[in-house]
Amino acid sequence: MIREKKKITRKEIKEDSLVTFYYKAVSLYNQYQRQILIGAAAIVVIVGGYFLMGYYNNIDNNEANLQLAKVMKVYDAGRYQEAIDGMPGTKITGLKKIVDDFGSTQNGENAKIYLANAYYNLGKFDEALAAYEDYSGDTPLLQAAAYAGIAACYEAKNNLEEAAGYYVKASKVSEETVLNPQYLLFAGIDYIKLGKTEEAKEILRSIKRDYSKSPFGRDVDKYLAQVE
Repeated sequence: MIREKKKITRKEIKEDSLVTFYYKAVSLYNQYQRQILIGAAAIVVIVGGYFLMGYYNNIDNNEANLQLAKVMKVYDAGRYQEAIDGMPGTKITGLKKIVDDFGSTQNGENAKIYLANAYYNLGKFDEALAAYEDYSGDTPLLQAAAYAGIAACYEAKNNLEEAAGYYVKASKVSEETVLNPQYLLFAGIDYIKLGKTEEAKEILRSIKRDYSKSPFGRDVDKYLAQVE
């Protein structure tokens, strides 16, 4: 007697598929377990490295802040070469070493601006320019200061075209920067010296329009009189 074939239900088909998938997965794991484990370990290392990097970055940033606070007393006293080099035999580290050691941290980036200023005040314009250009922090006020510093260095090197361009660039970093009218005024003066009266008029008029209450805004008329 032929036994009637049992009808396979959809549920049983699904369960059979899951069992097949399970054994295939186990087989693949056994075959490639070394690669899988290496990949998993790599992910752990990358993730762990990310958090360790953040941890040590914070330590470095704090150390840069401590060293910067000490050398600022020398900088503020106008002893710029000592501020750059540091003072051997004391706990005062120079700005150059702070930048070399911690330049990738926020306070290390801040130190670049003071290092550049110190070079500029000593008349070392090439070194100052390099330090200003090296700034890559994300503080708008300091980014604007870096561009203005670059402009000042180009002025000192008698490259007024570049200087004016960087002063304008400094004024565009952030609308909140209180020195924007000053940067624009310096750009306007440079354009006057270059004989570029149209560029000078455009900038000077923008100061009078947008910064009429600024002390620099009140100086605009005497420069406008030279080009109108």
